[in-house]
Amino acid sequence: MKQISGNKLLVKALREEGVEYVFGYPGACTIDISDELYKQDDITVILPRHEQALVHAADAYARTTGKVGVCLVTSGPGATNLVTGLATANYDSVPLVCFTGQVARHLIGNDAFQEVDIVGITRSITKYGVTVRNREDLARIIKEAFYIARTGRPGPVLIDLPKDVMAELGSAEYPKNVNIRGYKPNTSVHIGQLKRAIKTLSKSKKPLFLAGGGVNIAHANDIFREVVEKTNVPVVTTVMGRGAIPTNHPLFVGNLGMHGSYAANMAVSNCDVLFSIGTRFNDRITGKLHAFAPNAQIIHIDIDTASISRNIHVDIPIVADAKDAITKMNEYVEDFTSKKWLAEIQSWKEEHPLTMRPNAQLGPLDILNEINRQFDEAIIVTDVGQHQMLVSQYAEITEKKQLVMSGGLGTMGYGLPGGIGAQIGNPGKPVIVVSGDGGAQMNIQELATAVLEELPVIFCIFNNEYLGMVRQWQKLFYGKRYSMTNMRSGALSRRTNGEEYPEYTPDFVKLAESYGAKGLRVTSKDQIAPAFEEARKNTKAPTLIEFIIDPEEMVYPMIKPGGTLEDMIMDC
Repeated sequence: MKQISGNKLLVKALREEGVEYVFGYPGACTIDISDELYKQDDITVILPRHEQALVHAADAYARTTGKVGVCLVTSGPGATNLVTGLATANYDSVPLVCFTGQVARHLIGNDAFQEVDIVGITRSITKYGVTVRNREDLARIIKEAFYIARTGRPGPVLIDLPKDVMAELGSAEYPKNVNIRGYKPNTSVHIGQLKRAIKTLSKSKKPLFLAGGGVNIAHANDIFREVVEKTNVPVVTTVMGRGAIPTNHPLFVGNLGMHGSYAANMAVSNCDVLFSIGTRFNDRITGKLHAFAPNAQIIHIDIDTASISRNIHVDIPIVADAKDAITKMNEYVEDFTSKKWLAEIQSWKEEHPLTMRPNAQLGPLDILNEINRQFDEAIIVTDVGQHQMLVSQYAEITEKKQLVMSGGLGTMGYGLPGGIGAQIGNPGKPVIVVSGDGGAQMNIQELATAVLEELPVIFCIFNNEYLGMVRQWQKLFYGKRYSMTNMRSGALSRRTNGEEYPEYTPDFVKLAESYGAKGLRVTSKDQIAPAFEEARKNTKAPTLIEFIIDPEEMVYPMIKPGGTLEDMIMDC
């Protein structure tokens, strides 16, 4: 039987798994894999400028296509630069398979050049990690990695590849099937539990659906909308669940949690049945645990057994894939909701509508309204900070729009590489990145990647000259002591003698132009629409639009630290 090297087998395995793109950065321990990738034309290699950006790009590619994202990096610093991206994907249940180079087996444990125990380092932030110790195990391990990454609760898998193992000759066979003892993802729905949940819902006077990111991950949006419309039960979402039902749907109440809408938070606090699907009930949506949905029986559907009753006690647990469970629900449900409850929710919406204080200066809401107006179809990728919460509040997410962000980890620097990955996976669709001036600079070198790949990403930077979300906390709770948040201050962070701050650096427009991108600066409301119109004409390169924002713009509502969902700061 023909024998091939491990390097050749890896490339064959990627073909067998239908991989179209590998997001990779080379090094000594992976140079032979790079050479094998050079010899074929089926798989396109994307070369970002930093490994952290590489894994974020693969992450967003996976989120927006439903495929597994694939990374390839070298040993040592190449591998450790993946850590933040692996944790990001792990929190948000994103299927990735990440290959890391490793020194030869006889050097492992000897503090060799560029040697780290990357499997040990990432054990708590990956779904599975393994070092391939024997060439004969390579094919099976790769097959299992793709299976583990995409089944059950999706997540990142790391395969560490010692250089000598990959050089060895061995079988060219790649397995067709997977059989992992001890890993049997649940693929059925417990009908008894589901009927019990539906019966509880039918008896409710104030029922409420809570849709988390699991609904989007399972691509259950259409069937969920059917169930919502049959039952007439209103819906709140987590930030990651936004888009589970179109945001312009009459039964959509809003996001709940720390920056949730007044109506959504009040609905959770007053409902008598909370039917939750695909959420971890983390602290950002619950506030004080003992006061969360205090009057409600809680039903929880989740693919991950460990997520049920971990933070919030659940009355009716259902371990199942969101789409499977909702599809089965659709066979049994009918109209369960009283008009009185819907009227009460509507009154909360009218009492405290989600809006921002009028401002003569250019504001975030002006920009987001223009995005809503101009783009019927788009993928919106955010970085992390005030702008992220504002997008989650005001961006219209409908059947043709998708919202992508780092939710659980809150990773600054995710935005631009995420937009690149999304654009690579969706070449015909507009991709809009919304970032702050802080997060933008964490991976801004990826403008080079976008230029070289001819990606027409529209990169919006909300420049308020501060790390805005931390500044907001400092303004509200720390006596306006803006420590370490002024992006212009440098050594003048306390400005004790009234010194003037230096000019803002960098000049984003000039920086964009230096990379070969188009750069625009918007300082007034009347410039917003023309800037987006100009960006849309630029179909072979990215466009950076810097919006000069008032640093006093805040994100409201906001839950007080340590407060309940009813302890909302509405404005200040």
